[in-house]
Amino acid sequence: MQEAVKSKLEQTILAHLTPDGKLLDLEDKNIGPEELRLLCDAEDLSSVEQLFLSQNQLCGESIEILSRVKGFSGLVSLYLNNNIIGDEEAKVLANAELLKNLKCLMLEANNIGPKGAEALASSPNFKNLEVLFLDSNPIGPEGARVVVSSEQLPRLQALHLDSTGIGDEGIMAIAESPNLTELKKLYLCSNKMGDAGAIALAKSENLKKLNVLSIWRNEIRDAGGQAIAESQNFMNLERLYMSLNFIERPVRKIIRGSELAKRLTTLVMD
Repeated sequence: MQEAVKSKLEQTILAHLTPDGKLLDLEDKNIGPEELRLLCDAEDLSSVEQLFLSQNQLCGESIEILSRVKGFSGLVSLYLNNNIIGDEEAKVLANAELLKNLKCLMLEANNIGPKGAEALASSPNFKNLEVLFLDSNPIGPEGARVVVSSEQLPRLQALHLDSTGIGDEGIMAIAESPNLTELKKLYLCSNKMGDAGAIALAKSENLKKLNVLSIWRNEIRDAGGQAIAESQNFMNLERLYMSLNFIERPVRKIIRGSELAKRLTTLVMD
């Protein structure tokens, strides 16, 4: 590597590497195409397990370059939240070698829609993925359906879909998916979920291993709240977050006195 390039790499990129070499923090560091090309030139970053590229306005050319980076053979967590990643960028990312060993992919607060969600869900690179953050992306019910229908996510344990506009239709697709039987954490806040979605979750035979369910700030009313409380499928549930819904006080009292509530370590409800 030329000395000038090596010096720039060390000043711009490697200066943000932790002493043990396991975490490279480039969050909000004005990282763009030029800096990402330096990553492409880096000979060995195999010690890096976590890479933060959040809040860098990454899109287009930057994502194309990132997809060609090959030095992160040990990478298990990639944080790309709060960028400008849309459907086309998601399609590019889906084929990136960078993703092959990931256990955690953070894509919160981008512009990924149904087509981008489909590209990610159909990628063969997520065989090891355990945690997927798609919060605050407009994937809608169609995007939720393609994600939970995918057979390319065999190890998924935590799915974050807060504020994704999936509504009851997307919630029901989640409840009906046989691919989520190993899921342990499900986050569905701020999705305009009503009783239909809540009842579908309560009746789901596929979500029996859930230990965390977050459904706060939705539109669940008494019938949905009571269905959750009476569900026989939430025997492993430990934490339930369901504040800021439309459940009336008498039913909230029923929920707090339910067998489910007695098993929980955390119940958050107004």
